[in-house]
Amino acid sequence: MIKLLPYCSTRNPFSLLILLTLLLVQGSSQLVVAKGKEKSSALRARSAKKRLSAKSTKRASSARIRSVSHKSARKVSTTTKTAANSTSLALLGPKYAHVTVSDQKLGGAVYYLASGHGGPDPGAIGRYGKYALAEDEYAYDVTIRLARNLMEHGATVYMIVRDPNDGIRDESVLKLDHDEVTYPNQAIPLNQTLRLRQCTDAVNRLHRKHKERYQRFVTIHVDSRSEGQNIDVFFYHHENSHVGKQLAKHIHKSFKSGYKRSQPGRSYLGTVSDRSSLYVVRNSHPPTVFIELGNIRNDKDQRRFLLADNRQALANWIYTGLQTDYTTR
Repeated sequence: MIKLLPYCSTRNPFSLLILLTLLLVQGSSQLVVAKGKEKSSALRARSAKKRLSAKSTKRASSARIRSVSHKSARKVSTTTKTAANSTSLALLGPKYAHVTVSDQKLGGAVYYLASGHGGPDPGAIGRYGKYALAEDEYAYDVTIRLARNLMEHGATVYMIVRDPNDGIRDESVLKLDHDEVTYPNQAIPLNQTLRLRQCTDAVNRLHRKHKERYQRFVTIHVDSRSEGQNIDVFFYHHENSHVGKQLAKHIHKSFKSGYKRSQPGRSYLGTVSDRSSLYVVRNSHPPTVFIELGNIRNDKDQRRFLLADNRQALANWIYTGLQTDYTTR
């Protein structure tokens, strides 16, 4: 509100002119102020809108990041699960190195597997035409097939006699070599007693390491008798080991069932007996079964070894007996 100047009279034209001028100035000032306020409000509104838009964009971006992170986490989890259900072991050879663990039927079980002879000692030798068939090569192939079977069901497996490059082989005639070693990487001596001691010492050291767990030792051989003697698969255990005897009987029963299914008209004459005189049976700490797969010098028994499918069947039947022994312990 503008006050009238002193001595100003509305009857005086000059005074009236001054008053009107002042009123016009005040109106312009109020208009400028009003427009300034309006402009300031508009600016504040636009600024607030920009801040709101920026927050919305940030929230959307965060949501997208969280979504991607969750998808990535699910992918990693799936990959880890897949990796946890499979393993790879070069010792099995390139064709069979990848092993899928299908279940944990043998989870917690520890097996020591040793094929007979090896290194400088090929064991028994049979003849197949112009080819020599070495015991250690065929016993090893059945043994390493058995190792893979056990791994597929969650078992811990130690190959006590190991060949660094043979793996599982599907050929009929298995090439003889002398590069097998004893676990973990010991050269195999030619002397029989030293070789057998080396094998059992390796098993017994590992047995102490796993002393609270279920442990079994399986040693696989091929016999050598007269060419005309056709024999079945035999199983030996220590005379004072009730657990070892049960182990042998479970595998023997699996072979009887296997032959009944695959060769119904064939009689099976394999037996279970104690052979405490055998070095590895007498000196190994875990319950042990010693398996003789047949006579490598007999034509009929050779068929049991020459076909890869037959060697796999032998490994499968041993596995079935081992699984029964574990689940009924």
